[in-house]
Amino acid sequence: MVNFGSLEFVLDRYSGTWCWKISGARAVNMTAKLIPRAWYGDKPDEAIVSDNDENVKQLKLIADRYPMTILSTSVWKRKISSLIVKKQRTPKIEKLEKALPSSQFRGTLLDFQREGLDFLLKSSGNALLADEMGLGKTVQTLAYLSKEKQSFPALIIAPLVTLTNWQQEIKKFLKKKSRNGKIIQNDSPTSTMIRVGKLGDIGEYDFYIINYELLHKRLPDLEKLNIHSIICDEVQHLRSKTTQKYAAVKKLASMNSVKYRVGLSGTPIYNRGSEIWPIVDILKPGLLGNFKEFCEYFCWVDEKGKAMVLDNKRDTLRKQLTTHVMLRRKKSDVLKDLKDKVRHQQRITADDKYYKIELDKIWKKLEEEQKYAETAFDKSASYQRAIESERQVAGMSKLKHVTEFVNEVMETDESIVVFCHHKALHKLLHQNLSEHNPASIIGGQTLSVRDNEIDRFQKGKTKLMIAGLRAGNVGINLTKARYVIFAELDWSPAIHRQAEDRLHRIGQKNTVFAYYLVGIGTLDEHVGDILLDKEFEVDSILDGKTESYENKEKAKMILAQIHDKVASK
Repeated sequence: MVNFGSLEFVLDRYSGTWCWKISGARAVNMTAKLIPRAWYGDKPDEAIVSDNDENVKQLKLIADRYPMTILSTSVWKRKISSLIVKKQRTPKIEKLEKALPSSQFRGTLLDFQREGLDFLLKSSGNALLADEMGLGKTVQTLAYLSKEKQSFPALIIAPLVTLTNWQQEIKKFLKKKSRNGKIIQNDSPTSTMIRVGKLGDIGEYDFYIINYELLHKRLPDLEKLNIHSIICDEVQHLRSKTTQKYAAVKKLASMNSVKYRVGLSGTPIYNRGSEIWPIVDILKPGLLGNFKEFCEYFCWVDEKGKAMVLDNKRDTLRKQLTTHVMLRRKKSDVLKDLKDKVRHQQRITADDKYYKIELDKIWKKLEEEQKYAETAFDKSASYQRAIESERQVAGMSKLKHVTEFVNEVMETDESIVVFCHHKALHKLLHQNLSEHNPASIIGGQTLSVRDNEIDRFQKGKTKLMIAGLRAGNVGINLTKARYVIFAELDWSPAIHRQAEDRLHRIGQKNTVFAYYLVGIGTLDEHVGDILLDKEFEVDSILDGKTESYENKEKAKMILAQIHDKVASK
């Protein structure tokens, strides 16, 4: 972007006050959109705005995003200095040591896990443990709760599928401590899983375990429990500040009885860097300012109101997080004996005739719905249905060749996990691969059925697992396999990483090979590009990479692709 415009501090001869003069057609046009009270200067491509904090904030948004020439450099630096998010007085997390767990902890910790324990202790429990999946965030957290003073009772908030795992880990790693502090070797802390939404007395326990979706319904009961610690597992569930679960956790975390707040997630950022703000707002309120301040300093906002972290601010944001609230370790850094994870994008043939016929149907239905849509909501819902329909069509068009690919890999006599998104494709894959007697993970299963299927696979009773991409991406261990195959793609790179790391975790003795099956000429090719772009932003904030990021609007892309495909028939 060249010759966008210039910015100068001048004495306006009409008002007799010092103001900001914006020159250049594009800069003036942008200013008019953001500062409606601007007025014309002496020339057509000049605008004048009053010198006040609000206007300077808006001008800074423009200057951060576009290459404006600042003609009054010293004045500009002085004016914006008060607007920059000031460094928090929150003390830096000191160099980590290998802390020893307490006598209440049952078992041993690896060296990097002992450093994780030290991190939690030095951050006083108000922290984000963002280790990659498979590094034992649960066990580090339990070791911390057993060592911190007055940490019980503790509230564990987690996805539904991980509740049983938390209860099992509590029994496995913690010993019971009596009220007088005596350790009872053969007993474990008391715990209860809250599984119903009806209000009622919960009782007294050391641990209360509940899923995110149920939280707001039981909020009045939870507020009575004198909770001392709140652990948010898979804390990316709180990435939206407008949800009921965020409001419920925020209210609980602000109670006077709560001393410690810990968030756990290997993927705290799913799609956009700004998703980190609500999470930090719960763990360490004020660290990133309020949301408006955060956006003004770190982000630009697209036309749909989504805040995207600026390329040149990602490193600053990462340093702010790692200095004050976040510990992030990758498996490659701490598990020297863990073999590599190798990703490969495998282009496969799709049923082009079927795909185009179904696209034609989707396009015609979408045109009809748009024509008669009465509200913006109706139009948006119509777009979303079209997107989901094409996703399923793309998956179905690959069915024959996905089946062939899986059969080829099965000939290696290795255990394999196949992930897909739609239940229809999940069912057809089961039918096409029935000779391998596959295990199954799919939404809607009871926990006992799910656990039985996982056991059947992990114990080698079958070498094939077919799992729903969002049903099987958290809370399970599939280290028996070394091959993971994605029959369908998701929009979020975090979903794929979580799925891969069901295999690539502590206990895996082999290199994990992840195959992404991309249907030639289908939506997959575009989704692959979007996944790569999103990974750049996530990696640069969490892990310090600096690749560029370009936002894409999936709804517009879907429509353009549908129209192009149908028109070219």
